[in-house]
Amino acid sequence: MADDRFHVYDTTLRDGAQQEGLNLTVADKLTVARHLDGLGVGFIEGGWPGANPKDTEFFRRARTELDLKHAQLAAFGATRRAGVKAADDPLVAALRESGAPVVTLVAKSHDRHVELALRTTLTENLAMIRDTVSHLRAEGQRVFLDAEHFFDGYKSNPAYALEVVRTAAEAGADVIALCDTNGGMLPDELGDVVLAAAGTQARLGIHCHDDTGCAVANTLAAVRAGVTHVQGCANGYGERSGNANLFTVVANLQLKRGFDLVPRESLADMTRIAHAITEVTNVTPNSHQPYVGVSAFAHKAGLHASAIKVDPNLYQHIDPAEVGNDMRMLVSDMAGRASVELKGRELGYTLSSQESRELVERVKVLESQGYTFEAADASFELLLRDTVGGDRRRHFSVESWRVIVEHPAGGDVVSEATVKLHAKGERIVATGEGNGPVNALDKAVRQALERLYPELARLELTDFKVRILEGTHGTQAITRVLITSSDDTGEWSTVGVDENIIEASWQALEQAVTYGLLRAGHEGE
Repeated sequence: MADDRFHVYDTTLRDGAQQEGLNLTVADKLTVARHLDGLGVGFIEGGWPGANPKDTEFFRRARTELDLKHAQLAAFGATRRAGVKAADDPLVAALRESGAPVVTLVAKSHDRHVELALRTTLTENLAMIRDTVSHLRAEGQRVFLDAEHFFDGYKSNPAYALEVVRTAAEAGADVIALCDTNGGMLPDELGDVVLAAAGTQARLGIHCHDDTGCAVANTLAAVRAGVTHVQGCANGYGERSGNANLFTVVANLQLKRGFDLVPRESLADMTRIAHAITEVTNVTPNSHQPYVGVSAFAHKAGLHASAIKVDPNLYQHIDPAEVGNDMRMLVSDMAGRASVELKGRELGYTLSSQESRELVERVKVLESQGYTFEAADASFELLLRDTVGGDRRRHFSVESWRVIVEHPAGGDVVSEATVKLHAKGERIVATGEGNGPVNALDKAVRQALERLYPELARLELTDFKVRILEGTHGTQAITRVLITSSDDTGEWSTVGVDENIIEASWQALEQAVTYGLLRAGHEGE
């Protein structure tokens, strides 16, 4: 298990799951827990057994289905109810029976919350904390305490907030995590409060929400002030603005502050883990997320590219490989020769000065017309091949295509596409039906070419985005279409632009098929 001197505590499965639109099944939670254990976190908070049937089931299945190498499971719950012994409280019993070696108790540390939300006295609240912690400790479980609304409570009644910390520690809680539950703190004031709490001699942790955009900064400020237990969520998940992003916290502490938190090989797998979790949660990944976002080490400006060509560290704060990410060169109308040369090198091409200049000019002209290559790497590579190779060999040529959209009375709308192509010395006419014009064209192209290129059976259109470009209005507006395609080894994106949305879609689709054939090893004729 992880080193106990400093804790990395993940609360994705409980606090993170409170994010709007995020709904995890028990199987999802087990999968996410395995990914987090692979990162090397010390503790994984699995949920609230007894209060939530799904979480009760998670802990039941975890006993036989989770083989954790680094982490321990923590069960989350509350202190006993007012006027009831901890040994007799059914929710405390659920924590006791969860099988989790660690229990994290939430307790009120804000006097107004005690009186208005719990509707009990300040003295009884302290008794609830003392009784519940000591009871679970006597039952053999390790206890952490989340001091809810601690910072707001400290502002309201500092003596009482600190007494909550002392009471929990004296009753046997190993860690008291100070919670910025409303997410309203700023780093300097938070650090001062943590220093005051450190005077209790209790071991302190930190749990921050991101309502001011400072959750990670607040967590780092708390560590600087002496906490040795940090809580957060994968990818910053959580209600409202989210929780402290645990990936960012871990990377900052390990790479910037020298903390030894997770195995180096696990840190180098962080980007993959972050994206794997987004697949399970079905939450669109934040491409600009620090360290693990696909744009975290992406360079677009020509000035930056020129410097990176000399030394990548001039515009990168770490080597992306340390967190399993990659440097990417984006090609756009801001690109200079260095950008396209580096991008060409990334794709396996060495460009001459003349080819670089020509490619830069072609990119700038096309992007002035509405094309975007930073989001369509496959289209850029095809453009690069045309520039480097002159007349690039083609897999097929298009004689014509057409689409008919029919809406029979009382029936569904049906699209029918016909394509006339020339490939490998043959003239091929094929027709396809689909639930829309692009789907019909896609099916028609496949029908026409799959006999000659069987690899197309593995090609799949996975995303289709349409944007009306600024500066144009109405049905005559310029339309940009981005298509993402995939095969069994990866995915790629292509772009088309035209006043006619079907023509723009055809451009992107034709490039997608062409690039798929290149990936399959067909260089064309």
